Amino acid sequence: MSYSSKTIGTLLQEVNTTHFLPAIQRPYVWTPAQIIALFDSLLKGYPISSFMFWAVDEATKAEVRIYRFLENYHPDKMNEPTGAEGREVTLVLDGQQRLTSLVIGLRGTFSEKAKGARKTNAAAWSSKTLWLDLLKDPSEEDEDGESDMGVTYGLAFHDRKPSNTHRSHWFKLGAMLDYESDARLEALIAKVKSELHPGVSAYEREIAETTLRTLHRVIWRDQAINFYTETDQSADRVLDIFVRANDGGTKLSKADLLMSMITSKWQNGSAREDIFGFVDHINRGLGTPNKVTKDLVLKACLVVCDYDVVYNVKNFTADAIGEIERNWEFIKRAIENTFRLINRHGLGGDTLGSLNAVLPLVYYLYNTPDFDFRGSTEFERVNAAAMHRWLLNSLLVSAFVGHSDQTITTARATIRDHLRIARERDFPVQKLFDAMAKGGRLSQVDERTIEELLELQYGKPRTFVALSLLYQGIDWAGSSWHIDHIIPQADAQRNVLRGRNMPEHRIVEILENVNRLGNLQLLRADENVEKSDMPFRSWITGRRRDFHELNMIPERLDYCDAMWLPEFVQEREKLIRRRLLALLGGVSA
Repeated sequence: MSYSSKTIGTLLQEVNTTHFLPAIQRPYVWTPAQIIALFDSLLKGYPISSFMFWAVDEATKAEVRIYRFLENYHPDKMNEPTGAEGREVTLVLDGQQRLTSLVIGLRGTFSEKAKGARKTNAAAWSSKTLWLDLLKDPSEEDEDGESDMGVTYGLAFHDRKPSNTHRSHWFKLGAMLDYESDARLEALIAKVKSELHPGVSAYEREIAETTLRTLHRVIWRDQAINFYTETDQSADRVLDIFVRANDGGTKLSKADLLMSMITSKWQNGSAREDIFGFVDHINRGLGTPNKVTKDLVLKACLVVCDYDVVYNVKNFTADAIGEIERNWEFIKRAIENTFRLINRHGLGGDTLGSLNAVLPLVYYLYNTPDFDFRGSTEFERVNAAAMHRWLLNSLLVSAFVGHSDQTITTARATIRDHLRIARERDFPVQKLFDAMAKGGRLSQVDERTIEELLELQYGKPRTFVALSLLYQGIDWAGSSWHIDHIIPQADAQRNVLRGRNMPEHRIVEILENVNRLGNLQLLRADENVEKSDMPFRSWITGRRRDFHELNMIPERLDYCDAMWLPEFVQEREKLIRRRLLALLGGVSA
């Protein structure tokens, strides 16, 4: 592996002319302070690490999607796609942040928001360029001591040219791009010296000249850009190089790496925009927050199109990508209906726990496109409940933790075989339980796992799942449900218990039980507000009998007091065991 080098000025002439970004590029994330520190390092002669480029040939050029480097940064501005036709193309695999910073500092702008102003206020934003104070002595430390990066050159972003005084003389950094030759540099130095304030000392004039010469050398003479150019056209090799080269930086998901290849073969529109936009829609547009990833969507594509579910580059062949695009609208519909279904049952965001567990449901809904399972028919109502029940069991026994690809493959094959022979296209709950159990994996809650569930604590994702399994009669639609401490946390605080003259060992016992599953219930949001506004004794004794049965409240209401919390939890755990055991016998094929 041999490296080459070139000047910053030469490289900037190639940016957005022959040098572009691949679709696997991430958003630009550097701050003005980091840009200033980069140029300060260059002016001091420090190395700025090597770059890695990929020279693509004509065949590969036709396959890849390329993007322009940002020149004028704004948080809402994305890298623009551009065409590769009619020019040489070199893609930057490592060094995007540094190279973009060089472009912004020398021929671009950085938009910043005024402190305290709203992001949505256009007037709050100003585009700033990078300036250099020629009178600032770089050998002197910053008197204000504000720089934590050791910056000593007088670099600063300004939205307009700063005023020159006997203390400062500002030079726009990018102007040096116009002074490549030595002759033009000498003319520039003479011009700047003639414009210096009369109060500038001879020593400061020498600093100004030295700084200008240093800047010229950094841009036009020093071979500051050290780079390696990859010429192999294998996409897998390049993706592997990209992962390793960027391992020390912001971690990229495999979806980011695959997007370049998928985007290049997506015939209509942009795969990047389609997939990213859909992920945002699922996470923010369904009324319940979700945490779907690009990786899940792409893996779902492999699952529903009956390809190998292992999530790697080789499985996204040209044929696979073509089939995914042809069926993209149906895939989106299946994924969206799946999340609408689980959201209606209170699952999503932090409460779901495992994204892989939803993939068998996506596959089933993809293959039953005539139904959305919102309960408009008896078939939809029954099978929505069956899917909910299966998902809860899978989440509670962590069926998709470890070797999840094999579990997904088994579940998919079971559903596919069932739909081929079933007269009714019902969801095969028992067949899934049986198939997954054959591989030696626990597939549904049994007596052995009940005791583990009772150890669940407040704040854990599986706690909501366990509680929702207990509340089979809940109508989830249109209501927001909260996990609530039956005996309030406020009544079981150490200082409150000490105020009741309770011994320390009893206080410890009470505190150990306050967050256990046995002291937790699901309440509608409005009921939870009502509960918090009333004295607990009045609230609990005023509940209807069916409320006590639904929430498994022990008959001994004298236990409904913080001082009897361990006994209350013990009695309620008996009721929870009884309900779970009754539910276990109710699984039907």
